[in-house]
Amino acid sequence: MIVGLFGGSFNPPHEGHLLVAEIALRRLGLDQLWWMVTPGNPLKNPMDLAPLSSRIAMSEQLARNPRIKVTAFEKTLGSPYTALTLAHVKSRNPGVHFIWIMGADGLRTFHRWQRWRSIVSTFPIAVIDRPGSTLSFLSSKMTRSFEWARVDEDDAGILWRKPAPAWTFVHGPRSALSSTSLRQARPGSLPDC
Repeated sequence: MIVGLFGGSFNPPHEGHLLVAEIALRRLGLDQLWWMVTPGNPLKNPMDLAPLSSRIAMSEQLARNPRIKVTAFEKTLGSPYTALTLAHVKSRNPGVHFIWIMGADGLRTFHRWQRWRSIVSTFPIAVIDRPGSTLSFLSSKMTRSFEWARVDEDDAGILWRKPAPAWTFVHGPRSALSSTSLRQARPGSLPDC
C-alpha cells in the first residue's frame, strides 16, 4: 500500500488543501492519503488556532474522497513535532510505503522544524506547487541541502520506491486560497466545536 501523509494545522481547511491532496493522490499513485490535523504547531501562535475538534470536522466536511482519511492521531502522541510523528508511523506500519506531502509554501521555513534533516531521511517527500512558491525549491535550505536526492517530476509516480532521502517537486493547478487570508478575511468566524 502507498500512503501519502499530509499534515498541517488546517486552520481552517480549504479548497487549496483539497487540491494539494487530490494532486498527490493522482500524481503519486497513492492508495490513500492521511489528512493529519495537528493539535498544534510549535512555529505558530496557539491563540490563533481554532479548536482541534472544529478543524477535524471542517476537514471531514471538505475531504469527502473515500481515499482521504482525516485523522488527528498526533494528539495521542503528546508531541507536536513531525519528526517524532513520522518515526511513530514508520515503526507501526512496516509494510506500508509512505510519502510525506507538503505544500511548496512550507519550504521557506522547513529548516526551522525540529530535526528537519531526520524528516527528510524518514520518507520520500513530495512538494506540491503553491501560488507564489513555485521557485521556492531553488532557494530553500532543504532543497539546496538535498539537491542530490531530487527525483525528476516525471518519476513522481515511483517516488514511493525510492529510499529516503528522496524528494520531488510536483507542478499542477494551484489555488490562491490560504488559511491565513481566510482567517484575516473572517476574524472570529471559525466555529467553536
